[in-house]
Amino acid sequence: MTSGNPGKSIAQLSVLIQSGALDPVALTEEVLDGIRAWRDPSVFVSLTPERAKAEAEASRSRIRAGRSLGLLDGIPIAWKDLFDLAGLATTAGSVVLSDAAPALKDADVVDALKAAGMVAIGRTNMSEFAFSGLGINPHYGTPENPHATDVPRLPGGSSAGAGAAVAAGLVPVAMGTDTGGSIRIPAAFNGVVGYKATRGRYPMGGVFPLAKSLDSLGPLTRTVQDAVWVDAAMRRQSAPSVARGTVQGLDLIVPETVFFDGIEPGVAAAFEAALDRLGKAGAKISRRAFPLFTELFDLMAKRGPLVTAEAFALHRERLFSDVALRMDPRVVARCKLGEKTAMADYIAILEARERMMAALATEIQSSALLVSPTLPHVAPATGPLVDDMDAFIAMNGKTLRNTLIGNFFDWCGVSIPCGTGDAGMPVGLLLSGLPHTDDHLLGAALAAEDIVRG
Repeated sequence: MTSGNPGKSIAQLSVLIQSGALDPVALTEEVLDGIRAWRDPSVFVSLTPERAKAEAEASRSRIRAGRSLGLLDGIPIAWKDLFDLAGLATTAGSVVLSDAAPALKDADVVDALKAAGMVAIGRTNMSEFAFSGLGINPHYGTPENPHATDVPRLPGGSSAGAGAAVAAGLVPVAMGTDTGGSIRIPAAFNGVVGYKATRGRYPMGGVFPLAKSLDSLGPLTRTVQDAVWVDAAMRRQSAPSVARGTVQGLDLIVPETVFFDGIEPGVAAAFEAALDRLGKAGAKISRRAFPLFTELFDLMAKRGPLVTAEAFALHRERLFSDVALRMDPRVVARCKLGEKTAMADYIAILEARERMMAALATEIQSSALLVSPTLPHVAPATGPLVDDMDAFIAMNGKTLRNTLIGNFFDWCGVSIPCGTGDAGMPVGLLLSGLPHTDDHLLGAALAAEDIVRG
């Protein structure tokens, strides 16, 4: 029987499983053993070995009987610690929820992927309550970026363990959430693919929220093809409806406002090289200023960030009780900033958002995609940011800056590895589409991935 080697993509594993060359139970056991043996125990907060083995045994029985559920049957998946798994408390990266009642049923998207035959391996670590772009967690440990060779470096957040788990080859796919960049940031930092869907593409039942006006979901995978397969199953499609696009004539717009401010030279070089390859492959590339992006940051400075206001409302009782003493002080400080956003400010933010989204839709055709560096820098060293609150705040703001624009305007986005920057760390190229253009975005990303990777 073939070894699973979880470093393979979903597509590679699927061929082996469906042909009978790889036993889903053996693969599941290999994955669990690999996680337990991995040098960094903070990537996962919990494993679900009994559930995983039962689901793998069911998959093996179906496939041997010629009743496979499809491409994903028997494929292992890790879930961010925000998704309800029946029988487990959903802790959201926090110890204050460790004694919460166990979930009575799986989250809707967990159920959808179980129905496609996927095997739930466990839950990955994250920034507490999903409220950081860096991935630091003082309770369960901060996962190490598997690519770091000089000093320990951050995995990005808040889907920190998800990015590290896929990059380390522990699982072929890990599910994340994205409120300000929490899928695309760890994808870029860890050199994997991260797809953030348009908000509302998937049901949110059983997913612990951060800011419901911004929360979205999506997988971190080894390839765009893998993300397309998982996306289809999350929407309970029997087969993907996304068609591979073409790079020839693809309309790509480079937003010159905000995205390149303070960019590291190595990141800029990797991005421009990938852009040059796309141009030579026939993409139509233009560069434009977008004053609306400057207006967004002016709005945040005046009224406060939308995410902070909604996070404060969600956690208000915790913030002003003894519970706050058991929370990450970085998260407490950020949440409390939301108290400054009055109801009138909040309504003004929502009205401005609606107006600005409508304005942007007149500036960009639905067939066009924005192309930018996912982040202006590579994964930073862990130590200085754990020890220095001011340094953490500055780096967290810079890390979230490019990606939060997409959440505010409700874009869909795919981060694809495009080379390396300082210290040999991965760099991501971000393709973003207007709301509900996910199929077009994914089709274009399928066509562009090999070119972007170089």
